[in-house]
Amino acid sequence: MKIVALSLTLLFVSLMGLAQENQGIQIKVTIDNVTSDEGQVLAGLHTADTFMKGAGFQNTVRAIENGKVTFTFDNVIPGTYAIMALHDANENNRMDYQENGMPKESYGMSGNDMSYGPPTFEMAKFEVKEEDLELSIRF
Repeated sequence: MKIVALSLTLLFVSLMGLAQENQGIQIKVTIDNVTSDEGQVLAGLHTADTFMKGAGFQNTVRAIENGKVTFTFDNVIPGTYAIMALHDANENNRMDYQENGMPKESYGMSGNDMSYGPPTFEMAKFEVKEEDLELSIRF
């Protein structure tokens, strides 16, 4: 009887773990205007606390095929977020700048605001509610 109870307990705990892994929203992102297949695209999902301060709380690196990249952020809980993406052409895992401070590599963010000056969380933010999202980012 103890073995049956222990087996059922382990099964229940395993199923709970699987259910928790699948909680949250999926955000699918497409970038279809990458200027070349050279290098990789780095992308991060950010909150206001991490935006423009380094890595996001979820990050991904993807190869480019025919000028296009698709990636997902899984198990995102409802809230306010922004996505930043960079075409890291030389694969040095960072943004490269010209002598005047302008970026050498293409970048984009959710909201697709192409204002002059550095991006802000307010320009890039979006809401995650109860349904999966599909977003398009333009470089």
